[in-house]
Amino acid sequence: MNATSAPDLILENAKITTLDRAKPEATSLVVKNGRIVGVDDAEEYQRGPNTKVIDLQGRRVIPGLNDSHMHIIRGGLSYNLELRWDGVPSLADGLRMLKEQAQRTPPGQWVRVIGGWSEFQFAERRMPTLDEINAVSPETPVFVLHLYCRGMLNKAALRACGYTKDTPNPPAGEIQRDGNGNPTGLLIARPNAGILYATVGKQPKLPPEQQMNSSRHFMRELNRLGLTSLVDAGGGSQIYPDDYAIIEELHERGEMTVRMAYNIFTQKPKQEKEDFLRCMKLTGPGKGDDFYRCNGAGEMLVYSAADFEDFPEPRPDLPSNLEKDLKEVVSLLAANKWPFRIHATYDESISRMLNVFEDVNREIPFKGTNWFFDHCETISDRSLERVKALGGGIAIQDRMAFQGEYFLDRYGSKAAERTPPVRRMLDLGIPVGAGTDATRVASYNPWLSLYWLVAGKTVGGTALYSEANCLSREEALMLYTKGSSWFSGESGKKGALAAGQLADLVVLTDDYLSVPEERIKSIESVLTIVDGKIVHATNEFASHAPPAIPVLPEWSPVKVFGGYGAPLDVRKAARAGVPMPQHQHDAEGHHHGCVHAGHQLLAGIEAARNRYAGFFGSGCDCFAF
Repeated sequence: MNATSAPDLILENAKITTLDRAKPEATSLVVKNGRIVGVDDAEEYQRGPNTKVIDLQGRRVIPGLNDSHMHIIRGGLSYNLELRWDGVPSLADGLRMLKEQAQRTPPGQWVRVIGGWSEFQFAERRMPTLDEINAVSPETPVFVLHLYCRGMLNKAALRACGYTKDTPNPPAGEIQRDGNGNPTGLLIARPNAGILYATVGKQPKLPPEQQMNSSRHFMRELNRLGLTSLVDAGGGSQIYPDDYAIIEELHERGEMTVRMAYNIFTQKPKQEKEDFLRCMKLTGPGKGDDFYRCNGAGEMLVYSAADFEDFPEPRPDLPSNLEKDLKEVVSLLAANKWPFRIHATYDESISRMLNVFEDVNREIPFKGTNWFFDHCETISDRSLERVKALGGGIAIQDRMAFQGEYFLDRYGSKAAERTPPVRRMLDLGIPVGAGTDATRVASYNPWLSLYWLVAGKTVGGTALYSEANCLSREEALMLYTKGSSWFSGESGKKGALAAGQLADLVVLTDDYLSVPEERIKSIESVLTIVDGKIVHATNEFASHAPPAIPVLPEWSPVKVFGGYGAPLDVRKAARAGVPMPQHQHDAEGHHHGCVHAGHQLLAGIEAARNRYAGFFGSGCDCFAF
């Protein structure tokens, strides 16, 4: 019997994938003080009066998922304002949701669908029309963002933005017009997404307390899908430290349920060096703790190097001052041992950036400073070899799962076969981490990204890759756990379920390693643990769930529809044959946003997962980064 003090938590009777080479499979875990202390030896520990013991009933357990590229700090501020079409199986459903939300939205506020979806996920396999959007919401402003290639405004939103016949096209975008020169409501990202970004900026924001509530709900949504860590890649108009105040307050309150390392994204074109010098006086790499810490610079280092991806449009040619601008900033970062990341889609851009990095490395060696590319859809073998030689990494995301059809149309199937060339990266021994680039392009759902890595298909089912560029399920999981830990400088601290590592883990609805491939997309968590504490629990573990929190504001789309897949949408669930438990509203229920009712609805959906997953499978009727 282990003579040390009693553990906090014992998990037993499980199928545990540890990703620890020394012991790849286990049936029990022991946790104390936020760390794993025992693997497959639960019977050796003295159980005290405060030791929680949970029988996992043979469920599959994996290390907590870690997204190496997401925009949660920005996304959390507005999560409660956004109607999510992520995972919605039909455009008809999406438009109905839009109509219902427009009726609930008070004057002065908007209905907004901010990315995370593809028209190819819909049964109709098409975009909504402007007429359809105007029909479902004639008075309430609506903005629908599709990837970073276009945005759709209804007439009420055009009025709210002040876009008229006399409004000129901005330098970074195009306002589509009718034969009389009047704006139609379609905004086109040509030559980049500046106009889309600006239009998002025109929309009302939540007050600070509601931004905190919104950020907490976003983290809980990520916990529902098995995410326990991420690296925030900054973002346009995400100014440090002003726009980090909400997440820092939540950190101070102990209310974070996802660990995050954050990168700082420059906000000042042509003044990038000065911007980073300002930030260097305020924070530094590693400043913080295991829940919230600075990770370095990026993903925007200089605006002249921003190779905006919009596959319906031609590849952008970057300006001749890229090299001068980039060298100035990278030299500063390397001299101060600041890790950095940089957005890079096309090999034509990547090769020029590598020229700069090699030049700087000769003067100020990168050794000991993590640096990496983000995205790299069309990186060449030669560029991969140069990345390897410089000790860099590559953070990949499932952007092709949402844009693959457009890439195929422009560049053809041969070019698409290695977008990105993940297998070659791994063969070369380059550090690779997986992620999503959520929320404005891809969905934040990690299981869509894991499905893309394993199946090589878009969310619409289009096959992109041969078997040679697809990964095994364990390889994909490694990239989403141990792989991503390298990108925040935390290798060996998290990513595996091994003694001494952080106690972050997920118990799954379905066995990821054996479930039919198409069902990978519908996996969720039934029990998520971060730092040894339960942050999400449902189904047979619902009694362990943390206390519910209200959804604010009262009219929030999240309150009625939920997040990915609109899990609280009663009509959609009913058509899928999901039994919905009855519930009663009382004064307290209204005061707390009827969160209990929401949990009841979610429990009903979970109870009929097989039928619900089948319904989803068949379908039914800038620079912002």
